[in-house]
Amino acid sequence: MSHDEDHIASTKEKLVRMANQIATFFHSKPREEGIAGVAEHINKFWEPRMRRQFFELLDGDAEDFDELVLAASPKIKRPQTPQQADADLGYVRPAEAAGATPRK
Repeated sequence: MSHDEDHIASTKEKLVRMANQIATFFHSKPREEGIAGVAEHINKFWEPRMRRQFFELLDGDAEDFDELVLAASPKIKRPQTPQQADADLGYVRPAEAAGATPRK
């Protein structure tokens, strides 16, 4: 595994671990309060990029997430993709405007 792949894996693991730590705290509350607390914490303190990665993980393979995180996920704000944000602002990337295929 390359250094970049190690970093990606560790970033994913960190997001799962952080979400699960939040859930661990809120397990001490009544269930509905815990669900709301997990969602509120992630909505308030995780930047859109983190929430985007969170949903990529959740949409792919959610088995590592605590069940309270899974229960809270519908209440967590799903951020726009960068392309959606650009479109909302009326911005067209130069490569797309020229009809070129964007690089990956």
